[in-house]
Amino acid sequence: MTTRVPRARTAAMAATTAALCLAAVACGPDGKTSEKDAGKAASASAKPSGTPSVDPAASDSAAPAPTSTPTSNGKVLDKAGLAQVALATGEVGHYEVTPMQGGEESGTERSENKDCRPLVAVINGAPEPAPAATVFRTVMDKSEEGKDDQTVVTEILTSHPEDGAQQLMRGVRDAVRACAGGFRTSGDDGPSTYAEVKPLPLPPAGQESIAYQVTGSIEGDKVPLVFQLVRTGSTVVTFYVADFVTAKTPQLPAELVAAQAAKLP
Repeated sequence: MTTRVPRARTAAMAATTAALCLAAVACGPDGKTSEKDAGKAASASAKPSGTPSVDPAASDSAAPAPTSTPTSNGKVLDKAGLAQVALATGEVGHYEVTPMQGGEESGTERSENKDCRPLVAVINGAPEPAPAATVFRTVMDKSEEGKDDQTVVTEILTSHPEDGAQQLMRGVRDAVRACAGGFRTSGDDGPSTYAEVKPLPLPPAGQESIAYQVTGSIEGDKVPLVFQLVRTGSTVVTFYVADFVTAKTPQLPAELVAAQAAKLP
């Protein structure tokens, strides 16, 4: 996932869990986020060079199928198997890939609208239906080290028995449509408000992909969150990017998504 954060806070933020990162975006009473929670809320960053811009005006939440749809052996991977197919350092240019610190911890947001529950599950870092195994990774652009902003991408790999992977994708796709006007959640830190949900035209990958933006808030400021889910067979990868500095839609490096999708069984 990609977030823009001042360099002074980048290192600490990049090491936090995906679940806490996502859930902290709009947590607390009336969307207020404490400095402590804001520090948890980073797992991505600046504009990567060479990455195409996102057009927020797109109207289809499911990206069209690739010209050559990959095949799959349908195997349901365990945690070791997911770790094996996850991106590794050196596979994509100057990106460094590491296990996410605290990745086993999920968020506590609960949707007030049952139709939006699949979106909240993704925000919590725990996509539904419950996976057989989960692996979290943080991907950082080392070429940007020393800059005010640094690209950091978070990805969550999950494996699902039977048709669980297809159910996950279908549930999220339906929720993007049903929750276009936004939704509210409650959690351990109080209520949160997400003002808008809209599909995005990110490049397709895998056998099936969905890309969308959720607009959250931190202390009343709008925060655009971009998600892309990619499925091949029984495996789903969730990518997340956020921009905590500007109101612009952040960018997800297409080369990372393509490289990760290519490794799925």
